[in-house]
Amino acid sequence: MTIEQLRKVYLAQPFQPFSIHLADGRSFKIPHREFISHTPSGRTLVVYCEGDDAFDILDLLLVTGLEVHPSKSSGQNGESSQ
Repeated sequence: MTIEQLRKVYLAQPFQPFSIHLADGRSFKIPHREFISHTPSGRTLVVYCEGDDAFDILDLLLVTGLEVHPSKSSGQNGESSQ
């Protein structure tokens, strides 16, 4: 996985939630852009948990894949994706 591949999903318009899958079998759901950040080099990711201030620090080299999820706000519940 490269930082460019992650940026493509991160910067997609409109944003779609995605999951990061790691080599050890763990996965992390990213519901919105504010739940992930990276170091200037792009090698280290910080993923924040929904609902609290917990976070995980991940090495991008251990990321095996990204899974993009359909947006729930695409007219199904009457909300807009702003």
